[in-house]
Amino acid sequence: MLITILLLIFTVIVLPLVSFYVGTPLTELQYSILVDHMTYVVGAVVAYCFIVGELTRNNSQVDKLWSIVPIYYVWHMAAVGGFTDRMVLMAVLVTIWGVRLTYNFARRGAYTWKFWAGEEDYRWEILRKRPGFSNKVIWALFNLFFISAYQNVLIFLFTVPIVTAVGDKPLGIWDVLLSLIYVSFVVIEFIADQQQWTFQQEKYRRINAGEPLGEYAHGFVRTGLWGLVRHPNYAMEQSIWIVFYFFSVVATGEWINWSIAGCVLLVILFKGSSDFSEEISAEKYPEYKEYQKKVPRFIPFTKF
Repeated sequence: MLITILLLIFTVIVLPLVSFYVGTPLTELQYSILVDHMTYVVGAVVAYCFIVGELTRNNSQVDKLWSIVPIYYVWHMAAVGGFTDRMVLMAVLVTIWGVRLTYNFARRGAYTWKFWAGEEDYRWEILRKRPGFSNKVIWALFNLFFISAYQNVLIFLFTVPIVTAVGDKPLGIWDVLLSLIYVSFVVIEFIADQQQWTFQQEKYRRINAGEPLGEYAHGFVRTGLWGLVRHPNYAMEQSIWIVFYFFSVVATGEWINWSIAGCVLLVILFKGSSDFSEEISAEKYPEYKEYQKKVPRFIPFTKF
């Protein structure tokens, strides 16, 4: 876990700098959108998440904003960029993604009238108890640099392909195809989350009612999309932002351009995040290791 964290922090600095100098350089307007308009916004979000997380000891402040701030980011950048057709299309797609994911997070009790309260990611509590992280100073630094700063910068980075759409290049068939694929991935992610939700609700209903658990006794969902891959929701989340990046390929005509950093870093993040989740699941559920052997992590019919 620590190695993954260090790799993420390293790549969030190096990869954006390298990709910034790849391909066509930014125009004056694109530079202004990223630096003059968005730097302070992202900085304010980082500060908010760190301060509130430290004061409340609820370190899921970034999680609460994960599906919300991208909607603001893309519409803000689209407004400054002149609401070009491609920017508006991309902003609408991000809004569809964000509304769906916010709904899923909200029904799990993540939001309350006390905006700083609500459900905290169970993994933070486990990590806080581990050697090294149990030190309050170390945890505060981890909260600042990884939970608050790294994740919020990453959220911003995977939305910046919209800035490549500044200009008057008209929409085409590739934009239509990418939009259909994007929405399809959002639907699949919704189905995966719904299957997980339905399974967990029924499992705990039976536990609370004292009824036999039957097929729910193994503790984790492994049917439906979860029988094809171990993390269908994670797989779709990564795919959604890779597709979003491809809009920049259409806009620039370059397969690799300066906006690629976000989707690459997101893939790295989900690898580390799924490693940690599976470590916990393997300790909690006796059958999980066998499930790992039979079902691939992200891509059906492979070892990945």
